[in-house]
Amino acid sequence: MNDQLQPLKKPARAGKAGRSGTQDDIVYAHIFEAILEQRLAPGTKLSEEALGEIFGVSRTIIRRALSRLAHESVVLLRPNRGAVVASPTVEEARQVFFSRRMVERAITELAVQHATAEQLAELRHMVREERDSFSRGDRGAGIRLSGEFHLKLAEAAGNAPLVSFQRSLVSQTSLIIAQYESGNRSHCSYDEHMQLIDAIEARDAAQVVSLMMHHMDHIDSKLNLDEESASDDLHAVFSHLLKKPKVAAKG
Repeated sequence: MNDQLQPLKKPARAGKAGRSGTQDDIVYAHIFEAILEQRLAPGTKLSEEALGEIFGVSRTIIRRALSRLAHESVVLLRPNRGAVVASPTVEEARQVFFSRRMVERAITELAVQHATAEQLAELRHMVREERDSFSRGDRGAGIRLSGEFHLKLAEAAGNAPLVSFQRSLVSQTSLIIAQYESGNRSHCSYDEHMQLIDAIEARDAAQVVSLMMHHMDHIDSKLNLDEESASDDLHAVFSHLLKKPKVAAKG
């Protein structure tokens, strides 16, 4: 088996999951990006053998990468049954979004204090790429860039623990959106992202926090987290019909 795993041919840029370093770093980065782009659906089985063949590395390398992803709660390691992409429950989704709001508030407040002109310019470039991706119909890249915007914003806040926590929350959010997003699949996150940058550049902390909370409300509004809304039980789905008397056929 080939142990000389190569990074993607397209050059890495700031904000993108790292594709250099050890072999498990590269495998981790590829899987993390696939989750951000929602190309890996919740519940997908992650076969060590198949991934080893795809990336040309040993199963030991794959296990290390999957273990890192499990630590970030986006992969579930099941004893004797292998790994799967996590499928957050409704309650877990609500907890993630609650945590995300708290972290985003702290990040935006710190970004107002610490973000440099160079970092703000990089964020603007990222938002333009996000907008262009959606415009040309590349929804996966647009979603990934939207998530990476929040990771880069966390870096601009200058607090390493927040960056680590945010990385896990952003990838979990992508899984939640893939699993629970309602029929409205429109995206205007790039407009809201640009407004956030403008407010940070103006050093208006109150406005930045207000914009971020509105942004999180917008993301939340696209999700169907009504536990009673769906079921795989046909009797439950059509219970309203079963309670009614049958209509006698005429003729």
